[in-house]
Parts: sequence; structure tokens; C-alpha cells
Amino acid sequence: MNIPSDLQYTDHDEWIRVEGTTLTVGVSDFAQDQLGEIVHVELPEVGSTLAAGDAACEVESVKAVAEVYTPVSGTVVAVNEALEDEPEKVNEDPYGAWLFRIETTDTLSGTLDATAYAAKVG
Repeated sequence: MNIPSDLQYTDHDEWIRVEGTTLTVGVSDFAQDQLGEIVHVELPEVGSTLAAGDAACEVESVKAVAEVYTPVSGTVVAVNEALEDEPEKVNEDPYGAWLFRIETTDTLSGTLDATAYAAKVG
């Protein structure tokens, strides 16, 4: 299982890349493996305001529909529109197939580093 050490992770199996005040969010390799073949991704609207813990979007597989939660409050500034036509990219490259970017003034807290996340899903 691939768990990059330069990312943060949530208890809901999202990964987070911090770039200043912008966070890029996707689903972890573990999550995509548990879901199976991804067939649809419903992305949030650019410009929408979310509160920490809100369901930001959904990832649908042949097995289930999983909600993806935002780790911070903020405004969605970008979505990965390529996933609308190619949702399978989440399976192929979960850390390259980001879902959305959110601009925030919140401090990122309550996340796990790669070692703690590996222990959780291990």
C-alpha cells in the first residue's frame, strides 16, 4: 500500500497536501482499494463555502458510494474536472487524482502523518 510521507491523512481516508493556505484533498490508496472500481466522482462547486467536517463530494464505485469530507473550513478554489470523464484515475493514481482544492485560514489539526495513518490502516 502506498502512503506518501509528505501528505497528511484523515480518519476518513482522505489525503491532504498543504500548500500555504491552500489544501489539496483526495482519497488515499487504501480508500480506493477498499471501494474497488471507481465509476463516478461528484465534485463540489468552485466557490462553495464548506465547514470543517462537511461532506465535500462523493466517490462512487461498483461497491459503494463514499463521501469525502473537508478537513478545514474554507472556499473551494479548484476541482479536478478530468475526473468527471475519467473517474478511474482515482484507482490508477490516487495521489495524482486529487479531488478539490480549498483555500482556508484554519489551522490543520486532527490529521495523521504517514506513519500514524499506516498504523491505522495496517
